[in-house]
Amino acid sequence: MLRQYELVERVKDYDPEADEAALNRAYVYTVQKHGTQKRASGDPYFSHPIEVAGLMTDLQLDQQTIITALLHDTVEDTLATIEDIDELFGPDVARLVDGVTKLSKIEAMPENERAAENLRKFLLAMSEDIRVLLVKLADRLHNMRTLHFISKPEKRQRIARETMDIYAPLAERVGMYEYMREMQALAFKELEPEGYATITKRLEQLRSQDGGQVDAIALKIKQALAEAGLSVEVTGREKQPYSIWHKMAERHVSFEQVTDIMAFRVLCEDEADCYRALGVLHTTWQFLPGRFKDFISTPKTNGYRSLHTSLMYENSMRVEVQIRTREMHRRNEFGLAAHWAYKQSDTADGQVGWLRDLIEIVDTSHDAEELLEHTRLAIYQDRIFAFTPKGALFQLPKGSTAVDFAFAVHTDLGLSCVGAKINGRHMPLRTQLSNGDVVEIIKGKNAEPQMSWLGFVVTGKARAAIRRAVRLKERKEVAAIGSKLFDEIATRVPARIGKKAIRAALERLDMDEPDDLMFAIGAAKLSDREVMEALVPGCTADFDEDEDWQGREKAISIRGLTAGVGFELASCCHPVPGDRIVGLRRKGEPVLVHTIGCSELASGVDSDWLDLSWGRRSQGAIGQLAVTLYDRPGTLAEMAGIFAQNKINVTSLVQKQLDHPFTTYEIEAEVQDLAHLTRILSALRVSDAVAQADRV
Repeated sequence: MLRQYELVERVKDYDPEADEAALNRAYVYTVQKHGTQKRASGDPYFSHPIEVAGLMTDLQLDQQTIITALLHDTVEDTLATIEDIDELFGPDVARLVDGVTKLSKIEAMPENERAAENLRKFLLAMSEDIRVLLVKLADRLHNMRTLHFISKPEKRQRIARETMDIYAPLAERVGMYEYMREMQALAFKELEPEGYATITKRLEQLRSQDGGQVDAIALKIKQALAEAGLSVEVTGREKQPYSIWHKMAERHVSFEQVTDIMAFRVLCEDEADCYRALGVLHTTWQFLPGRFKDFISTPKTNGYRSLHTSLMYENSMRVEVQIRTREMHRRNEFGLAAHWAYKQSDTADGQVGWLRDLIEIVDTSHDAEELLEHTRLAIYQDRIFAFTPKGALFQLPKGSTAVDFAFAVHTDLGLSCVGAKINGRHMPLRTQLSNGDVVEIIKGKNAEPQMSWLGFVVTGKARAAIRRAVRLKERKEVAAIGSKLFDEIATRVPARIGKKAIRAALERLDMDEPDDLMFAIGAAKLSDREVMEALVPGCTADFDEDEDWQGREKAISIRGLTAGVGFELASCCHPVPGDRIVGLRRKGEPVLVHTIGCSELASGVDSDWLDLSWGRRSQGAIGQLAVTLYDRPGTLAEMAGIFAQNKINVTSLVQKQLDHPFTTYEIEAEVQDLAHLTRILSALRVSDAVAQADRV
């Protein structure tokens, strides 16, 4: 573990202007906050953020990034808050720490959802500041180095799989190949222990048998280039076990059939020397057609620049050679981190244009499975180069079609494409592109993406956009059906349904737009009864709507009264069956029945109070309502229509207040019971004619 003064000295070596006091404060802060916490290895927990900060100094990153690395776990694992970080270390560090912290709060989610949410937050944080990604990659790399200390195999497997599927590809996409290779090696060892052990053993056998063959080939290459007057540095190495395993799986071959296990790197003084060296090697040894790639003239999207070729060495041995300048090598190994260190942020910004595609995928993916599928496609495939007719260059995954190209240029172009010209010839949209193709996309006014396109497109951006467009089209069709069904349902509720009722229904159903309601109806996600209840609460209560009870003799019985004792329903509160009731009894008078909340009960101090309840078949009483209508033509008629729909007999209607633009009426009406009265109020409240409706 780096000591405090060692970390500060490392930063000061490449950045003499760094704030030594701030670095010391951050070091002490993380040690104090993590305190006695331990890692699975038994080491103090603070050793982890300190080692991550050390990895950042290896990349010569700025002071804010080093401090972020030191503090990146304090908010998640200690009592520290983002506000504390802001106060002590400034808003920029607080923002970076918050970005890294957001990626970690997902442990309780199911595996795929957790991975998808991690990726979602990761991409959004990266889009705001790429340093969030650099710290997170270093954090993951150090965690992978100590993965073997975790006791639960399933947890080790989960972390290794997430590293292989997400973090290693992202390291590759920002050009941090050193990180990518080590992450892959450590994850491969955990995920495929037998495969790792077998390939490692075979490599050891080759090493013991070759008698220094790698060094001998490197020397031969250097001598051939020196004779041509080139001063170069040549190194050779065996490919990583994971790289060999991946090649075996990709080509369906055995270990013995993997011929280019050895790779060599030639470092030159400048670009011109790179091409001269390539010419010397191609004239000295036979090169393998189709295996030459020029990433100097057309760099990868992550800024990677190098010449790649494969040679047929003596005894028909295939060797891979990479030729680059020393400057290219530095930037190739550490990618965006190197660009940041060189303070060439404009170059770095250009490198992460692919982030825009990933953010679009985040926005358009339907669920966790889709997000992971589309993003893996976007970040983990070999590339080809194709051009627009005007010469704009686009890099695409190998196997991409004209449709993939259209979406790469612009999502709207992909959504409206109907045909394509490739190198001037009309070709089917499913045609796979080759390096250097010139592609012209033909648009149509009413064109729509087809579901069948998913059978041949390969880019995550295209798949996400096509699925989204198809879903939206299907949704519109289903919503149109739902709208027709809604009109039929609306005729069965005891109220006229307007915008007000629909707004209230959306709120009750926790929906945002009327289109959401129509789609839910069309897709049979809501029953007719649920829609009716949302529109007019209580309108589907269990009663026989066809039975005309108006004018029928009221059948009310009260429990709790002595046989033969008379009663009256109080006119002050108009109790109806279903209300909680009490009785006031005065000598020589019938019992007066009130609702439990009636304000007149306060005057009954000289009365006997009786605990009463309704008889089992009690129904029919007078309910009193206060209804405020908008003062415009037709509103009174609409209210009368609502009463008629609900089979209400109005016994009294008095205008109580005229306060333009409102008119308030006090109404007495015969109702069956409390549920019936509630349905009436609900029907009134959803009407566009009614401003307010309450029981008096």
